[in-house]
Amino acid sequence: HGQNCERGGLMRELREDLRLIYDWIAPNSKVLDLGCGDGQLLAALVEEKNCIAYGVELDTDSVIAAMDLGVNVIQSDLESGLRHGFADNSFDVVVLSQTIQAMKNTEIILQEMKRVARQAIVTFPNFGYWRNRLQIAQGRMPVSESMPYEWYNTPNIHWCTLADFDALCEKNGLAVLERTVMSGGKRIDFLPNLLGSLAFYRVG
Repeated sequence: HGQNCERGGLMRELREDLRLIYDWIAPNSKVLDLGCGDGQLLAALVEEKNCIAYGVELDTDSVIAAMDLGVNVIQSDLESGLRHGFADNSFDVVVLSQTIQAMKNTEIILQEMKRVARQAIVTFPNFGYWRNRLQIAQGRMPVSESMPYEWYNTPNIHWCTLADFDALCEKNGLAVLERTVMSGGKRIDFLPNLLGSLAFYRVG
């Protein structure tokens, strides 16, 4: 009972980007979150939407934090793939939040997500955001709210725009079911590839 009281209202405490993902996931879904971090999203889905949720995370401190929230989490490197741990079509939704740009084998992880779940939610920093374009025009690699690292210490190795990700989905047989962008914690409807710093895709 004490743990339920602690976890109650977790949805209200989510960052704006995680809240958008939360809104896209139906109640009672079976969810796999790849790179789940401290497990806040999964804990909220379990508590508020009665989801069955599993996370995969490499960072030890994040794994411990997720376990403290009662999240089912596996410590593993996503680059090693999902084939040994998850059967075909074993989830309703798989989430990859602000992680795909740091993956070496982007297409492999997309194919694996397609294999294990009916739908996938992918979010990533939009390299086409106007502030990034402006910094490039000024001769510098971009640093922004969604890309806070310098070029020499960033974990991000694959930058893309909305148009790039659209093309990647088409190449890999993934239909874009829903797409939105955010900037400064607010959803952007006008000129999304220019004015949105963070992209959200629901594909299937």
